[in-house]
Amino acid sequence: MVPEGWKKAPVGTICQSIVPGRNKPKSFDGDIPWVTTPEISGRYIPSYLQKNYVTKSALAECGGKIVPSGAVIMAAVGELGLVAISTEDVVLNQQLHAFVCSDSVQNEYLAYALSAQKYYMESVASKTTIPYLNKANCESIPVPLPPLPEQKKIAQILSTWDQAITATERLLENSQQRKKGLMQQLMTGKKRLPGFEGEWEEVPLSELADYVKGYTYKSDEYSEIPTSTGFLTLKSLLRGGGYSKGGLKYLTTEIEDKFLVKEGDIVFAVTDITRGAEIVGAPLLVPNLRLPQVAISMDMVKLLVKPSVAPKFLYFALKRSTARNFMRSRASGSTVLHLDVKGSKKLRLPIPRDANEQEAISDVMTIADQEIEAIAQRLILLKEEKKALMQQLLTGKRRGKVDTEAA
Repeated sequence: MVPEGWKKAPVGTICQSIVPGRNKPKSFDGDIPWVTTPEISGRYIPSYLQKNYVTKSALAECGGKIVPSGAVIMAAVGELGLVAISTEDVVLNQQLHAFVCSDSVQNEYLAYALSAQKYYMESVASKTTIPYLNKANCESIPVPLPPLPEQKKIAQILSTWDQAITATERLLENSQQRKKGLMQQLMTGKKRLPGFEGEWEEVPLSELADYVKGYTYKSDEYSEIPTSTGFLTLKSLLRGGGYSKGGLKYLTTEIEDKFLVKEGDIVFAVTDITRGAEIVGAPLLVPNLRLPQVAISMDMVKLLVKPSVAPKFLYFALKRSTARNFMRSRASGSTVLHLDVKGSKKLRLPIPRDANEQEAISDVMTIADQEIEAIAQRLILLKEEKKALMQQLLTGKRRGKVDTEAA
């Protein structure tokens, strides 16, 4: 059912469809953007990621097609639901598909309508390792079509949300860069906090903490259903370090105290299955999980930090790029990476002798982390609210008279 005055039609019946040529140009020395899926970033193309440009003569030789400015571009292979609008004449590789709007369709509205049809795209795509939409699949995508003025109003409302999301993403990136700069300065002693002038030294990790390996569990002891014993596994780690809130699992059996961790303990991964070795050696500062007890798996080690070391300082030290690179260099394996645990203890870390300075630096870094977390949560909320609003607007459950300020 669609509201009165609306209709629903396959996009191929309301827009001109453009299928890219199959052949790749022999040279890229022109001024017409040759767009591929990885170069689509944001709502418009060409983006800042654009790499290759072609000439009209090179296109003529390979049978390429120019897609006009204002066309709506969608991914037909791989990342289905990825949509952008061309801001100038472009050429697409064969993993993309283009639609040129008729007078009854606004391109900004169509881009939102297509991006909302990801599930439909996945349902009609070829069932191969990488999903693929042929020309008929692309043209069959159903589009709800209100009158043109309402299309423009809907696009305007959703664009306001996109602007807020983009601004928040930029704020998040700036905060992350600022933290990275703080880390480089404060965690190496290049910049000192007021009131501290004591010496720093470079110390191997073996002198800062001892290791305790996690619990080797059986499959019938592992549970997704909450119990009194939380269980931290590789899924509990964010790539690069930190706690992943959705990664907490549970144990159904009694285990020894040595495998338990408490709030403020540091653990890190000793195995990894990510392509870029993004988890091996990555630290996690155990949060308050509000459970009677929490254990770690055999894929992790717990650090028993020496009394002269502030645990949070050590945590931030292990998150620095130099420490991460060292840990990666001590990992080996093909499908699964395994950390040379003994070799990892040779990691040398700069540290102030004054425990008060360690604590003070940790406090600054914690505030920076909290700022980043708050912005990241705001970004998640904005995206969720936009998704819900888009669902309402594109079905007519909420009409184009929406008050943008209230939205």
